[in-house]
Amino acid sequence: MLRIAVLVSGGGTNLQAIIDGVEQGKITNTEICCVISNNPGAYALKRAEKHKIEGVCISPADYRTREEFHDALLNKLLDLQVDLIVLAGCLVVIPPSIVRAFPGKIINVHPALIPSFCGTGYYGLKVHEAVLKRGVKVTGATVHFVDEGTDTGPIILQKAVEVEDDDTPEILQKRVMEQAEWVIMPRAIDLIANDRLVIADGVVKQKK
Repeated sequence: MLRIAVLVSGGGTNLQAIIDGVEQGKITNTEICCVISNNPGAYALKRAEKHKIEGVCISPADYRTREEFHDALLNKLLDLQVDLIVLAGCLVVIPPSIVRAFPGKIINVHPALIPSFCGTGYYGLKVHEAVLKRGVKVTGATVHFVDEGTDTGPIILQKAVEVEDDDTPEILQKRVMEQAEWVIMPRAIDLIANDRLVIADGVVKQKK
């Protein structure tokens, strides 16, 4: 059984897709053991409570330094003995100390087709604003392993979404979530839970 912790900062729509995936049997061999938010007001914590999942707030505001915050987050993850950390709308930059403690055991969903519109400064609505400003016709979402870079880890899954002429950043964000993020994040977790992935030379492939 794959024990996962889901890290969130806001409403938790990707978290809900994961919860639904587990409850509906689309994500197998998986237990959500904890939801951790850096934001005490995050609705994601309410979602966790509703589904009887442990919810914890670990906020930088409660610590004197960023290092103390990172240590508290790391210690919680170690105490949980998680097999996989899922970043689902988490706006906290994961420090190298946590990446090194969980090598190949952290995944993130990014609302664009990496390597486009990714890296420092590209998060949330800013990604979709940049997509529309550039005028691309296809965007999407990417699930990838997390390394010490920003959106540079091996890509697990991607799904394309068409950009429409009358899109606003908000409308496009909603379509990318519904058509891509909520589809490929549960799928990626299920693949990991069932040992269906292998990484070779920085490239993720599915086992036959």
